Amino acid sequence: MPETTRELITPVDLHPSPGFSHVAIATGSRLVCVAGQTALAADFSIVGENDLAAQTRQAMQNLAIALTAAGATWENVIRRTIYTTQPTEYETITAAIEEVTGSTAHPPQTIVGVTGLALPGLLIEIEATAVLG
Repeated sequence: MPETTRELITPVDLHPSPGFSHVAIATGSRLVCVAGQTALAADFSIVGENDLAAQTRQAMQNLAIALTAAGATWENVIRRTIYTTQPTEYETITAAIEEVTGSTAHPPQTIVGVTGLALPGLLIEIEATAVLG
């Protein structure tokens, strides 16, 4: 398993953070930046048309493939950015992320509402930054 130290913090003077941490402190020597992943299958078809939860799960599964290729795991992720056409559906997004990662320990993240993504029908795109020891 890749070695890293990641401490997730939510300062008591900030609002509660449903589905993310306000701060991640990481030590390591290699930075891994993963491009935004969407609900595209290997054959370039959209998985979960009109279904935000299904698209989130597929985007996260694609992200897992990319992280694994870099030698990283979810525990190495220190930052996540989510672009979605449905930004107020953060509970749906969070539940789908937790289903894929198997964890409620979320790194800091930003959810950005967008009017569209690279292909019509895509509802979400997720990028991540990880640190390896």
